[in-house]
Amino acid sequence: MSDPSIASIVSTPPTHPTDSGAAAPGGLPQSNEKPRGLLGDAWRDLRRKPLFWISATLIVLFLLMAAFPALFAPGDAVNGSLSRSLNKASGDAWFGYDLQGRDVYARVIYGASASIQVAVLAVIGTLLLGGTMGIIAGYRGGWVDGLLSRIADVFFGLPFVLGAIVILTTFNGSGTSNSKFEITGLVTISLIVLSWPVVMRLMRSSVLATKEADYIVAARALGAGTGRIILKHLLPNCLAPLLVYGTIMVGSFIGAEATLSFLGVGLKSPVVSWGIMISDGKDFIRVAPGLVFFPAAFLVTAVLSFVMLGEAVREALDPKLR
Repeated sequence: MSDPSIASIVSTPPTHPTDSGAAAPGGLPQSNEKPRGLLGDAWRDLRRKPLFWISATLIVLFLLMAAFPALFAPGDAVNGSLSRSLNKASGDAWFGYDLQGRDVYARVIYGASASIQVAVLAVIGTLLLGGTMGIIAGYRGGWVDGLLSRIADVFFGLPFVLGAIVILTTFNGSGTSNSKFEITGLVTISLIVLSWPVVMRLMRSSVLATKEADYIVAARALGAGTGRIILKHLLPNCLAPLLVYGTIMVGSFIGAEATLSFLGVGLKSPVVSWGIMISDGKDFIRVAPGLVFFPAAFLVTAVLSFVMLGEAVREALDPKLR
């Protein structure tokens, strides 16, 4: 990466401009390439990785599938006919029909919407809550840091699956009649409540390593307020670990949502999700294995796509791994 200090030391030739390949006075080669920052170097490194393009293409496909499912499956994913119960795959239904005569292919496509929506909303909420708590704890220090760290330790002590089961069984049990929006919101909130301490610790450690840097001390000496220091200096230099973890966390939350839905405490009908489809098809795996295989294949592919993208971004943002 180019060093900006070199450009400020070397003076510009007073004579005619040289070509891009010509040598500058003093024998130093002249380059028209502008100095790149961290994100510029990361993007240059990502463009040369086939793993990045494969995972990014799959993620874009899943996002389009979640946003516009009717473009991929014009069939009905909710209503079915018992006359087609467990029928094999055909031209009308590529993956066959389930026990209630519903198109499995349409349900797999529409299931991406609920799973990805819950995962993305949960990641955004987790990053906002955990990132804010981490900035406050790391920058303020003292008793504020101690109090927030102890609160995070309490949530760390809760097993993820057990904590989610307790929360969702309490507010989304068998006796409740929540709407589709309420069910999705409860699952999203449960994921945020049980996951924010990890983001809080990541942000706190980044702030502690950055807040005593020379440019932070200089900004404070020039009279910059706390808000300006945090928004203009700390936050841009502490986002890299959160971007990597957030990308991986989307895949983890897709798998977590499917796990909770499979156990019967997550998303429920009339919501269509991959976890619900796997749970409904597990009893017929010998008769119709496609009821489990197709949603599980889409689930695994989506999770791996986000995990691979996160790994590629992590390698690009970490100079030690280049």
